[in-house]
Amino acid sequence: MAAFKLWTSAVSPNLFHARFLRCICAVGVATALIGCASVGPTTSPDGTGQPSVSVAAGYSLRLIGEASLPHRMDAFGTTLGGISGIDYDEVRDQYYLLSDDRSDINAARFYTAKIAVSATGITTPIVTSAVILKRPDGTPFGGKAVGATDIPDPESIRYRADMDTLFWTSEGDKKLGIDPSVREMKLDGTFIREMPTLPMFKMKAGDSGPRDNLTFEGMSLTVDGKGLWVSMESALFEDGPEPTVEAAGGPARFTLYHANSGNPIRQIAYIPDAIPLRPTAPGEADNGVPEILMIDQFRMLVLERSYSHGTGNSLRVYVIDTRDGSDVLNVPVLKPGQYTPVTKRLLVNFDTLGLKKLDNTEGMTFGPRMPNGNRTLIFVSDDNFRASQITQFLAFELTEPRSAAAFVIEQPPIWWPYPYYGYRPWIPRPRPIHIPRPMPKSE
Repeated sequence: MAAFKLWTSAVSPNLFHARFLRCICAVGVATALIGCASVGPTTSPDGTGQPSVSVAAGYSLRLIGEASLPHRMDAFGTTLGGISGIDYDEVRDQYYLLSDDRSDINAARFYTAKIAVSATGITTPIVTSAVILKRPDGTPFGGKAVGATDIPDPESIRYRADMDTLFWTSEGDKKLGIDPSVREMKLDGTFIREMPTLPMFKMKAGDSGPRDNLTFEGMSLTVDGKGLWVSMESALFEDGPEPTVEAAGGPARFTLYHANSGNPIRQIAYIPDAIPLRPTAPGEADNGVPEILMIDQFRMLVLERSYSHGTGNSLRVYVIDTRDGSDVLNVPVLKPGQYTPVTKRLLVNFDTLGLKKLDNTEGMTFGPRMPNGNRTLIFVSDDNFRASQITQFLAFELTEPRSAAAFVIEQPPIWWPYPYYGYRPWIPRPRPIHIPRPMPKSE
């Protein structure tokens, strides 16, 4: 009731009354539709270590097409490759492509590109510029060859429309003692600031803290631009093991920050799948989270990517609700049974799509809307600068849930520190979920 009063105090009585009536009517219609939603398990435990998974009711993806760029093509005097992050600037109708070159081939950089997407296909991207990432003193980042001590490992990039800037993540380097980071820059690559890195994510010696090359892989702004989610690729050493073919690994922490101050708001635990494909030759096998993307203010797409030597890559996309599960921001160690992970619902398994090649996909963004109002969803793969891999772009049409009451105004959870009256598609939730409600941290 206290939370209810806090929300109502932010609006006038007449406005609140109108909104309250609209919510009641919408909830009534949506409740009647819950029985029609498919939320049952699509898989069951079968000895592979995979838990039961429900479908993402009401969502569907239609493959529009695929395109690729030539291997190690020249782009404005640089070697294009290692594309780990992608985001779309709607006003300029351009994409930002982040390379994970650690200043080994060329200075750390991102590219801008034009990509035409229609209902029937996707064109080969046209690269329009190469932009060097700048250090605070305005110089490019150095690499190992010059003995640099602040080598970046760029992974995710997001355009911040309200400020006309870009956020980008770096995974750091455990062996060199370089912490993972989130930085903000101008569109010309000029450094603006570095967000604070929480102590739990700072590199530590030995088997503690983050694992090497398994840190800040994913990032996404909330729809209103006020919050920034940053996702770990895998679990901290303290939180659990890496996944195997037999069992899922420990939970990856996803953290929500104030986009302006960098102060943390909330943290949730996400459990990646067990490795879905058994290796057929000696070598590496893994599974983790390379990217996340907010669907609306609180729902998120999570991309899982695995690789098994001899059998190749496997890709899956899940839908989660960031209001589910425990807030683990102040929990130093995630022990089984002492926290509640978020619920995963499967949107698509790329293994079933019959693509020409399923590669090391790491980037994900919404593109332009289709004439029918549906959003396009674009993926890009990181070729690791290897001739055996490709820089692949996949375009999909995303159909989202709709009901007779197409949109409602929903009260935000108490941990969300800003007024929020946004409209969003109503998605029935199959059961009430207990959500811990810590007080929001002040800026």
